[in-house]
Amino acid sequence: MPYTVDNRAADLREQMYFPEILRGLAIASRHFFKNLFFGRDPNPDVLARDRNWNEVVTVQYPEEKVEYPLGYRGLHRLVPREDGNPRCVACYMCATACPAQCIYIEAGEYPDDPVEKYPVKFVIDELRCIVCGFCVEACPKDAIRMDTSEHAPPSYDRASQIWDERRLLRGPAISYENDPWLVRGSPSIPRERLEEMRARARPFPTNATDEASQTPGFSVRVLAAEAKARLEKR
Repeated sequence: MPYTVDNRAADLREQMYFPEILRGLAIASRHFFKNLFFGRDPNPDVLARDRNWNEVVTVQYPEEKVEYPLGYRGLHRLVPREDGNPRCVACYMCATACPAQCIYIEAGEYPDDPVEKYPVKFVIDELRCIVCGFCVEACPKDAIRMDTSEHAPPSYDRASQIWDERRLLRGPAISYENDPWLVRGSPSIPRERLEEMRARARPFPTNATDEASQTPGFSVRVLAAEAKARLEKR
């Protein structure tokens, strides 16, 4: 919609600027004293804070921390098997799919099982990672997940942001009925332990649980429900 521009010459009051300077100081002073003497809404949801009496919305970290959304995935973890070993078979599919090329893997074989491989070294450079989740989507063994609900912790050196397999291997163990080490057995797993693992194994889902994930065993909705349950326990 067109509008008319007022091109008249500035009068003496406007040329002096003092009235506008005083007006600006009055506005700044009003906000200063309003935020100084009236309490803030401590709601962790910054956007939902009441600004009627105090307009400060800055989170006073670390005294105040914002709760992550329920759908927030977080950083990586290597999913362990029931026997404590990683589910990863060092197929390099996650490293191949990674657009940032931040995953480094060295494969090795179990000394008593020449068929199965495992990662001798599995390293993720969290400084290069763009948290896209492609590694989770590409993994055929549900061996890497982004369900920790954590962000990269601050550090003063680069080395602390390079996570190896010892730091990544954590969280609850996962077993599926058609895992090869359960179907054909593994010399490294005792027979009694193998039977326990087979009893606790669950069916491998044939499709994803929602449209946001195509990796079996990984569901944004399930992760959101788990995060909500954790919040309710606090």
